[in-house]
Order: sequence, then structure tokens, then C-alpha cells
Amino acid sequence: MNDVRSPSRWANDISVVLRQVLADDRFPIAVIDVASEISRQLYPDDAITLIKSRRIDGFEGMLAPAPRDRGKTGWGIFYNDDIEVPSRINFTLAHEFGHYLVHRLKFPDGIRCDQRAMTQWNSKYAEIESEANQFAASLLMPLDDFRKKLPQNVAPTFSDIGACASRYDVSLTAAILRWLEYTSKRAVLVASTDGFILWAKPSKPALKSGLFIRTRNVSPVPLPERSPAFNRKLISGQNSPIRHDAGVWFPHESCEETVLFADRFDFALSLLHFDDAEPQFDYEAEDEEEALASTDLFMRRR
Repeated sequence: MNDVRSPSRWANDISVVLRQVLADDRFPIAVIDVASEISRQLYPDDAITLIKSRRIDGFEGMLAPAPRDRGKTGWGIFYNDDIEVPSRINFTLAHEFGHYLVHRLKFPDGIRCDQRAMTQWNSKYAEIESEANQFAASLLMPLDDFRKKLPQNVAPTFSDIGACASRYDVSLTAAILRWLEYTSKRAVLVASTDGFILWAKPSKPALKSGLFIRTRNVSPVPLPERSPAFNRKLISGQNSPIRHDAGVWFPHESCEETVLFADRFDFALSLLHFDDAEPQFDYEAEDEEEALASTDLFMRRR
């Protein structure tokens, strides 16, 4: 039977069951156990029968059917055995579980998730990758629980969001992106490397205020020279906020910037907090589309 539930509806329905059975002990979500049990109960003749790591060069994860020519049924979920960070594995497994629930009937030969497919936002593959990411974020970080830990009117630090990331066993970036979905604060997350901005994700109130950095289909966007992400010497250490006057990041907006530098990559995350203000205008649809596209790409690549 073809179940047409949306990715978010799938995740919410599973969360209801887990909350009833496990209450607060359900975190972090044991994706392997949940995927195996839910698929077995709903689709006993087409369940997930194998979840493991394997060598899949060039791919983050894969949903694959059992060998039909051998008379086998069911599906397998695989993640690249080069992935060492547990939180990245957890998100990849949830992503592939989303593919299983939402897309397996449309893709009977399976789905391999690589970076190239996730950058082609006008393709069908881009759509299904976005939906799988939506499912994974909703399953691992349900908003009802997240809001209790970080109310929507709070401007959190990296440490505050890091506590949520630990609770849900996801990366810090995934947790920040989830927070940006519901916060009422004006905030922007900026990813950069080598002095240039890779992408920027605003909260909706920030987007409505025009606080948006376009990075797609434009020339490389340089970091502001007064940003500590550009010059580490501007701060004494990580998580030390610095206050910027208007004109540093945006022409008419001052902000507070906190930067986190990756240990093993020439990569930085800047979390920009802006003072509260009323929205100035309605954002364009393509702006939100680009912001969401950047989110999906990063959540899978990092």
C-alpha cells in the first residue's frame, strides 16, 4: 500500500509513538531500532532487514533493495564506513530511513545519496534529498521538545545549542539549523572557509528584515574583514562574542557575532544575533528556497 504521508507527518507520527512508549528516555533516538521495528510492523513483507556500514565511495548513505534475483525481500540501509562522527552517522541513518518511508516505491532500485545530487536543486533528486532531510531533522529533533529546551524568544549561545545537539545526538550545525526554523529572534548562521562565505541561513524574522546573504549563482562572497571568522586575532578564543556596528555585516544593522572554528577543517561557523525589530518586508520565495537548499546541502555534507 502506498502511504502518502509527508516527511514531517511521518516523523511526527513516529514521535507520538516513541513519546507514549519511552517518554523523555527516547532521546537520543535509536534510529537503527526504530527503523527496524517501524518497518517490520508497517510493512512486514517489505521491511528494513539490514542496517550497517560499508564501503560506498563517493556516497554518504544508501537505501538498497535486497537481492530480488535471489528471492529476497526487504531493504537495507548503509552508511559510508569512512564516516567517523557518531552524530553524522545518526543523521545519515535517519535520512535513509526517510527515503525508505517516503520514496522507496518510486525508486525500486534504491537511492544513493551523494553531494552532486544534493547540489542540483532543480532536479528530482534534489527534491527527495530535501524531503529526507526534513524527515531526519523532524524525527531526531522534534520541535515540541526542542522548544522546551530553547524557547523561541531566547538568543542562545553555541553552548546552549550544543547541549541540544548532545541530547539529540546530532551535529551542532544541524541543531542550529533546527533552532532557526522556529525562533522568533533575528539570527543568521554563516558558514565560511578561506575568507569566503559558503552559505548563510537566516531565521524567518531575519529573512523578513532583509538579513539574507545570497551565495548561489553569484561571485564568491568575501567575509567582512572585521569578522573574527576572517581574522582570528580579533578574538581571544572560540565562543567569545564580538559586537559589530552597522555596516560590518549589513548596512543598517548592528549585530553580535560568535564564531566557532572547526578543529580539522579550514572552516568556521558564525552565529549572528540581531536586535529585535519589526519585519520590514515580505521575503521573496526564491530567497527562502535558496536558504532551505543551503540548509539541506550542509546537513548532509557536514
